[in-house]
Amino acid sequence: MLDDPSLQQSVRLVHSQLKAGLLEEAELVCKQILSGHPDQVETLVSFSVIRLRLDDAPGALAAADRAVALRPEAAETHNARGNACFRLGIYDDAIKCYEQAIAIRPDRASFHSNLGSALEFVGRLDDAIAAFDRAIVLQPGLNAAEANRLFALHFHPACGPTKLLHELREWAARVESALPGETAPHLNDRSLDRRLRIGYVSPDLRDHCLGRLMLPILREHNSVAVELFCYSDAPKADPTTEPFRACADGWRDTLGLSDEKLARQVRADEIDILVDLTLHMSGSRLTMFARKPAPVQVTYGGYPSGTGLRAIDYRLTDPYLDPPGVSDGWYAEQSIRLPDSFWCYVPVGPHLPVNPLPCEEAGFVTFGCLNNFMKVNDAALRLWAKVLKTVDRSRLLLLAPIGSARLRTIEAFRSHGVSPDRIEFVAHQPREAYLQTYHRIDIGLDTFPYNGHTTSLDSFWMGVPVVTLVGKTSVGRAGWSQLSNLGLTELAGQDQTQFVAIAAQLAEDRNRLRNLRQDLRPRMSHGPLTDPRRFARNMEAAHRQMWRRWCERDEQ
Repeated sequence: MLDDPSLQQSVRLVHSQLKAGLLEEAELVCKQILSGHPDQVETLVSFSVIRLRLDDAPGALAAADRAVALRPEAAETHNARGNACFRLGIYDDAIKCYEQAIAIRPDRASFHSNLGSALEFVGRLDDAIAAFDRAIVLQPGLNAAEANRLFALHFHPACGPTKLLHELREWAARVESALPGETAPHLNDRSLDRRLRIGYVSPDLRDHCLGRLMLPILREHNSVAVELFCYSDAPKADPTTEPFRACADGWRDTLGLSDEKLARQVRADEIDILVDLTLHMSGSRLTMFARKPAPVQVTYGGYPSGTGLRAIDYRLTDPYLDPPGVSDGWYAEQSIRLPDSFWCYVPVGPHLPVNPLPCEEAGFVTFGCLNNFMKVNDAALRLWAKVLKTVDRSRLLLLAPIGSARLRTIEAFRSHGVSPDRIEFVAHQPREAYLQTYHRIDIGLDTFPYNGHTTSLDSFWMGVPVVTLVGKTSVGRAGWSQLSNLGLTELAGQDQTQFVAIAAQLAEDRNRLRNLRQDLRPRMSHGPLTDPRRFARNMEAAHRQMWRRWCERDEQ
C-alpha cells in the first residue's frame, strides 16, 4: 500500500519521468524508493520497464521476477516479466506471462498487443493477428496494436497487395479523422535549386539494421545540396550515436515528445522534406506525419511498402520491387523508383573471410535460412521439404527460437516426409557468430511471401547464394531486386516448381557453387548494392524531383 504521502509522490514522479522519456532520472528515483521500500511492487515494475528501455533485459527480468513473487495476483507484474522474456528471446515464457496477465485483466488492450508480438516471433501468425485484433477492439486507436497488426499482414500468405492497401487506407482514415481541422499552410521558400532541409525520423538511428543501412547514406549526402536534420526516438545513446550526430546539421532527441510537439519542432526547423524510416514497425511516428508538418513527406527504409497515409506524398522503391505500370495503384503514396536498388549495403562488424564450400568437406549440401522466424510459415516449410526430398542427403540449418517453434517445425517436416535428423536449429546470435554461421551453409533458401532483406545481403556477402521465390508484393520481391542488381536472376523462381528445380540444380553443380562462393563478394563490392555515394546521389535526385513538383504547384 502507498500510505506514505512522500512515497506516493515519488511513485507518481517515476511515472511522469517515464512518460517524458527521462530514463536515467526515473531510474534514480526508483533506486531511492527501493532502498527504503524493497518490496514496493509498483516501483519494481517501473524499474523493470526502465532497465528494458536501457537494453538491460536481465536486469528487467530480475526486477519483474521479484514483483511477480511479491504480488502474483497483479496483472502488471506478469506483463513486465513477459516484456523482459520477450526481449531475451524466451518467447514461450513471454507468451505464458502475457496469457497470465490477460487471465487477470482481460480488458487491458496492451497485454493482448504484447501477446500478439510474442506469438508472431514463434511463427503463430494467425494467432498473433487475432491478438492484435482483440487489442484494437478493447482500445480503438491503440497505436502499437494497429501498427503491429498492419506490419504482420505483410507476412501473411493470404494478404496480397490489394488487401494490404485496403487495410492501410482504413487505418489511415481512422487516424486522419481524429485530427483537428486543416493543417496550416507551409511557408517554405519555393526556390527550386536552393539547399534543401531534409529531416529523417526514426527510433533506429543507432546500432540497428536500419541504422546500419542509413549511416553510410547520411555520411555521403552532399552538404552543399542538403542540410540534414535527424529526429531520434532511440531510447539511449550507443557507439553509433556520435557518428549519426556528426552527419546531422540538426539533431533532435525526441523520445517522449508528443506527436503535436514533434510536429511543431519540425515546422520550427523549416524542414522541406520529412522522411519516415519506420512505416508500421515498432516505434512508428506515422501519427505525427499525419499532421503534415513538412510540405513534402516520404517513406523509406523500414521495409519496401506503403503507409496508407494521404499526408505522405511519396515512397521510395526500385524498378524490381515495383515494376513500372504494374504496382502503382497498390499504394496511397506515389512511388518514386531509385534507378538501382532500394538497399545500400555496407558491411559492419567483424571482417570475416569467405570460407571454402562446406559441402566439399561435409559430403552433403547444407541449405540454410537465417531470417527472423516470423517470416517462416507452413507454405515455406512445405516448399523447403520438397527441396530436401529432391536433393539426396541434404540438410537444412534454420534460425528458430528454442521451444515450441522448433517442435512445430520438426513436426511439419516429418509430416512432409523429411526426417528430423536432417534439420538443425540455431538461435539468435551476436553478429560475429551469426556471420560465422554462413560458413556452414552452401545455399540459402528464401522465405515468402516476405523475403529476406538485409539477411540475404549478409548471405551474399558471406558467399552464400540465396534462391528466392518472386512474390506479388514489394516485400516479396526483395530477392528479385537484389539478384537483379547482382546479375543473378537465374536464382529466382517465378513459381514453386522453378524454386525447387533451381535449388536442386545448384546443389548438383559443385563447380557453379564453388564459383559463386568466391564471386559473390566481389560482385557486391563492384556493384550498386555497396555504393553509398551513388545511392546518396540517387536519393538526392529523388528528393529534388519531389521538391520541384511541390514548388511548381499553383496552390498548397
